[in-house]
Amino acid sequence: MPGPKISIIIPTMNEEESVGQVIDEIRNALSSREHEIIVVDTDSSDRTKEIAASLGAIVVNESRRGYGRAYKTGFERADGDIIATLDADMTYPAYDIPRLADELESKSLDFISTNRFAHMEKGAMGGKHRLGNWILSCTARLLFRVRVKDSQSGMWVFRRSALSSLDIVSDGMAMSEEIKIEAFSKLKAIEVPITYRVRIGEVKLNSWKDGIGNLKYLFRKRF
Repeated sequence: MPGPKISIIIPTMNEEESVGQVIDEIRNALSSREHEIIVVDTDSSDRTKEIAASLGAIVVNESRRGYGRAYKTGFERADGDIIATLDADMTYPAYDIPRLADELESKSLDFISTNRFAHMEKGAMGGKHRLGNWILSCTARLLFRVRVKDSQSGMWVFRRSALSSLDIVSDGMAMSEEIKIEAFSKLKAIEVPITYRVRIGEVKLNSWKDGIGNLKYLFRKRF
């Protein structure tokens, strides 16, 4: 018997090289499950939107910049009982969505986050990013007492109904750590290992700027 409908939200900005592959992987993984794919595009200047639409994704234009803002827009548009999130660069394993959705249901969980460091392909993340993630995750654990090994992971699977319990303020990159802090503090949440792959296309992350900004946000939220 098919499970609840799943809404997959993908923020994009100039991801024409990979967005089609991500959508294809989702379609194959969820061929027997009711689902929708929502691409929240932040003013791409390439063919990202056209490719996504041609493959049946719902394309939502969001001119306001910000990683967190894109997700909030996607959450508002989603109508599935379960929400899953992915990047558009093939780094996250879309084929794991059914397994994680089933685990959410079977264990009566509200939120599942993922740990990229458990099974990381060679070259998927540079040393600077690894160090930054370690610092941010340690700080989150210290300040908020949340059992999260990868505070910056962008793949989550959770009940849409859980959003009403989460106080998510950040519109930027810090939203990723904030949603985990909120979920692990207020809801029944776990972190599970995934395979993290080498990305396709250009890296959009500004390591030092985003990392320092996320670190500052942790202290602002706590104090």
